[in-house]
Amino acid sequence: MSHHTHTWPRLPGVNHRVACHFCDTLHDVLLVDEGLAAHCKQCQAVLYRNRPNSLHRAIAFGITALCLITLVVIFPFITMNAQGNMNSVTVPGAVVMLWKSGGALIACTVAIFVIVLPVTLICSLLYLCIPLSHGKCLPGSAGIMRCFLSIQPWVMVEIFFLGTIVSLLKLIKLADVELGIGFWSVAGLMLCIAGAVGGIDKIELWDRLELAESRRKGKA
Repeated sequence: MSHHTHTWPRLPGVNHRVACHFCDTLHDVLLVDEGLAAHCKQCQAVLYRNRPNSLHRAIAFGITALCLITLVVIFPFITMNAQGNMNSVTVPGAVVMLWKSGGALIACTVAIFVIVLPVTLICSLLYLCIPLSHGKCLPGSAGIMRCFLSIQPWVMVEIFFLGTIVSLLKLIKLADVELGIGFWSVAGLMLCIAGAVGGIDKIELWDRLELAESRRKGKA
């Protein structure tokens, strides 16, 4: 692992260790220049990256994702025309229909994994990154960070989107289907969540958070 001048702040004398995701080799986290990555000395897999303008990228994608979630909730997902009967379905409307038809478990699953968890994930990231972009942190940021990391694997917008495409392939044989604003908003949301989460490395986020937290306690 090469030594480089760091470009994100870190508490003096504090270091982290990271295990390679492929071979489990343990490394000290050495800070790297902006735009570069640290690689495993055993298998050369990427351990972490110092992404350019990381905080601003995460904030931009996060705010866009929140706007798209609003569009997903408000506007029709698909509109179907079967023998003159026109029906528009929104994501919340689909959840309500599933609940009323006896699919309470599926309804709750869709609501949690497609609406609740993505909103929680993005709000958590913005709660952390917006103050950190000014070198500060809000109370409870460490707990929010743990929440962010714990729910990240459970945000499954892409699974919902893939399942929808498979269902549409069957629906178009039975009715005329028009894709609404909600559908394209889900597609954009999927990309924005990936961009927001991947916009900043977790190691950098922890370093910035620890330093901001120490400054906040020092002023208290």
